Amino acid sequence: MSEAVPLDFEPETEEELAKCLADPMWRVCSGYLYKIMVKSDDGDGSVVPFKPNRSQRRFIGSLWYRNIILKARQLGFTTLVAILWLDHALFNPDQRCGIIAQDREAAEVIFRDKVKLAYERLPEALKEAMPLARDSASELLFAHNNSSIRVATSMRSGTIHRLHVSEYGKICAKFKDKAKEIMTGSLPAVPLDGITIIESTAEGQEGDFFDKTQKAMAKHEQGSDLNARDFRFHFYPWWQESAYRMPTASVIITDKDKEYFAEIEGLMKCTLDAAQRNWYVATREADFSGDPEKMWQEYPSTPQEAFKVSTEGTYYAVQLAAARKSGRIGQVPFVEGVPVNTFWDIGNTDGTAIWLHQKVGLQHRFIGFIEGWGEGYSYYIKQLQELGYVWGTHFLPHDADHERQQGEDVEAPIDILEKFSIGGKWEIVPRVSDIQHGIQVTRAAFSQCWFDETACKEGIEHLAGYRKTWNTRQGRWNATPEHNIHSEGADSYRQFAQAFETLNVTRTKLTKRERNWRTA
Repeated sequence: MSEAVPLDFEPETEEELAKCLADPMWRVCSGYLYKIMVKSDDGDGSVVPFKPNRSQRRFIGSLWYRNIILKARQLGFTTLVAILWLDHALFNPDQRCGIIAQDREAAEVIFRDKVKLAYERLPEALKEAMPLARDSASELLFAHNNSSIRVATSMRSGTIHRLHVSEYGKICAKFKDKAKEIMTGSLPAVPLDGITIIESTAEGQEGDFFDKTQKAMAKHEQGSDLNARDFRFHFYPWWQESAYRMPTASVIITDKDKEYFAEIEGLMKCTLDAAQRNWYVATREADFSGDPEKMWQEYPSTPQEAFKVSTEGTYYAVQLAAARKSGRIGQVPFVEGVPVNTFWDIGNTDGTAIWLHQKVGLQHRFIGFIEGWGEGYSYYIKQLQELGYVWGTHFLPHDADHERQQGEDVEAPIDILEKFSIGGKWEIVPRVSDIQHGIQVTRAAFSQCWFDETACKEGIEHLAGYRKTWNTRQGRWNATPEHNIHSEGADSYRQFAQAFETLNVTRTKLTKRERNWRTA
């Protein structure tokens, strides 16, 4: 192995240049070969030599076959990987390097401002020795060695020797089909001796990024040896970035803030000076209107905090905590001979969620949860039929008797569902005059409820995540619920509480004509 070249060394002869080019660390870190675009003080982009910052250097030094990066915002890891992949493609034959971005716009920006700019700003002699065979809107193919680098929103074809997935947490949260394609197609395309880098800020406690991060974090904490298929966990908090400082003393640091910083210093064995504390509080108040959860997500202080869900603004956190403490969330098996009821929420264009319920003595036992997006009613009926239960009553939300355009026909959801031979009867839960009343009724019903932790896992997560909307202008929680991925699961559970409060489980079913008359 040749001796490493000092990173600040500038070659003056062809012999010195050849020695430098044989050292990957010098090529990437010296600033001699690669240029990047950075934001200047006036907001415009300026081109400067690329020299990795402290976090980037740490990552290069601990690079593994499979890597997962949990980080604070704007630490430049996509820029780093773009340079690493371009360098690998330029200096190694027959290699395929790819970057997956969260959307087309992001892919275009990464390719134009990071990959292509870096190639075009290479020293002229080197660029002449490494010409392009193809220059498309998303890929550079090099004529001298048949290697390439591509930026797109997915990659499935052939082998990918170097793969980077940028903002995978956001992809998993917002583009479920794309996340599934990455998980089943792109990631398996990387051979065992290839390198995969998944990088993102956190985005909730669900999805493949969350799952992979939790597994990698557990191995890291246990000090377990890794094999080539294991992901190495890398964490880069905001307080390690030297730019995240504000010397001014005009920021108000509350006693609650001081307690928080003391806790972080104890957990992470670090010291947060006044400039760092000022920056953190000022950023939280200015960028996120004081919302601590957004700050945890975008600028985490600890790995666990990145996925932490604040109980502030949530509707059912206290009730769920009480249920866990009293052992009402655990194993809740199906009881033979007791009919199973279902409670539905049906969105016009959104998802559908269904809770499965048995009344056993004084206990309301929830034994299953089904959800989906963009599926027809037959999809859910099939899943219910496959369970083989004897059905009691299927409770639908108040608007299930409102006629809607269903393909070429105009029908109400209840009329369509009643045509399926599933068994049981269909009932509509009356509308509450105020959703806050429905939420209060639901809170009160929790003390009688038992949940199967495995079969109702997603439903319980939705109840935990159901929250008020955040008023960014006033910096406080509004009274109205936020409509997000948790809404259908929480709303379908609310049908249970409302049904048992207002219907006493029995209600005269209206004919279609009566329903039309009532809603006219």
